[in-house]
Amino acid sequence: MQAKSFSLNINHKIKPFIKSIKVDSDKSLSIRSFLIGSICEDISVAKNILESEDVFSTISCLKKLGVQIKKKSKSYFIYGKGIGSLFAKKNLNLNFGNSGTLARLLIGILSTTPDIEIKVQGDRSLNKRSMKKLIESMSEFGAEFLPKNKFNFPLKLISTEMPISIKYKAGVSAQLKSAVILAGLNSFGTTEIIEEKKSRDHTENILIKNSQAVKIKKGKKKLIRIYGKKYLNRISIDIPGDPSSAAFFVALTLLNKSSSLKIKNVGLNPTRIGFYELLKKHGANIKFSNKRKKNNEIIGDINIKSGKLKKPIIAPKNFYEKTTDEFPILFCIAALTKGVSIFKGIGDLANKESNRIKEMKKVLKQIGVKSIYNKNEMKIYGRDFVENKNKKIKISNLGDHRICMSSAVLSLVTGIGAKINNFETVKTSSPNFLKIMKSLGANFEITK
Repeated sequence: MQAKSFSLNINHKIKPFIKSIKVDSDKSLSIRSFLIGSICEDISVAKNILESEDVFSTISCLKKLGVQIKKKSKSYFIYGKGIGSLFAKKNLNLNFGNSGTLARLLIGILSTTPDIEIKVQGDRSLNKRSMKKLIESMSEFGAEFLPKNKFNFPLKLISTEMPISIKYKAGVSAQLKSAVILAGLNSFGTTEIIEEKKSRDHTENILIKNSQAVKIKKGKKKLIRIYGKKYLNRISIDIPGDPSSAAFFVALTLLNKSSSLKIKNVGLNPTRIGFYELLKKHGANIKFSNKRKKNNEIIGDINIKSGKLKKPIIAPKNFYEKTTDEFPILFCIAALTKGVSIFKGIGDLANKESNRIKEMKKVLKQIGVKSIYNKNEMKIYGRDFVENKNKKIKISNLGDHRICMSSAVLSLVTGIGAKINNFETVKTSSPNFLKIMKSLGANFEITK
């Protein structure tokens, strides 16, 4: 079910605050819990699931594939069908909504599931995104995508009847790596994945106890072996807060004078905290506390106090994998930090829900901050103070939740007015974003 369209209007700077909050649950883990639970044996349980548009799209797709899912209190019960047992009527239409994670991971599962011949598509934004690397990988297993040489949705997916294991070199995309892992689970032989570049490992963390099907050898380059045609034991998982959703409130606090914030129970997976490491390195007052391990994931609290960074941000290309979703809000922090900030190796941002490089350049120009993008590198000429008179941040019907949230934060800390269209897209990842903002003292208006 698609959220009703609305615009967010901001005309007032936020006042200082000292608060403690919880953010929305982790989207990556929520989607993976349903997908992996659906191919396990027995009944899997997932608590504190993110109830967002992307997750509802996941539930809808799985139900169409014959998976029974029930909710009781704060827990979801997923009645697993086992590996290779999802079923679809011929020419069934699966709609992934806005979720690239759902699209890539579920296609990974279905590519090696017998007797699948379906139509796959997303919303307007997802349909523009290239699926070329996914299609190439799944084709190696034997799946077919029609029409030939078309690399974006809508497409027809025809699964392979004889899935054969592959050898795969994983790059920065955890979604592609996960798709190969999930496709390998129902393939003959052993699928080997060499992690050339470190990326999110939520899929591996959920599967790690199934040593009969998945084995991981850590080293300079991680080696993942998937032993096909084995069973998966049921999973039980409690989802922590999303560090990517928390990043916007961290930025708001850092940039808002005389403010402090505690964000409780957030996922602190080492592959997800590049944003925090980068800011701490540049003098931000951010501390982790109450750290513990649960369901193979590190969780804890984030404590933030306001204050300017000591120097402009220099983000080397190896930070991209750990900071993928946070670049738009990092650009906002850089814009309000004196000096030239440099972000390297960010070319893949052009293939997100929007071209995030191009769109954030527009936003920064609207507040009077110069930025230059050239050869996979962004330079932002930050300023100590940005005049708020005769300026307005305007976001058209873009459909990118991260750009919407970043623009809202920028408006609230500078006092520059904003009109952000299609703000409902924020519900794909952080349905409680505005509710939390209001609890911190933000003033805004919603117009249909």
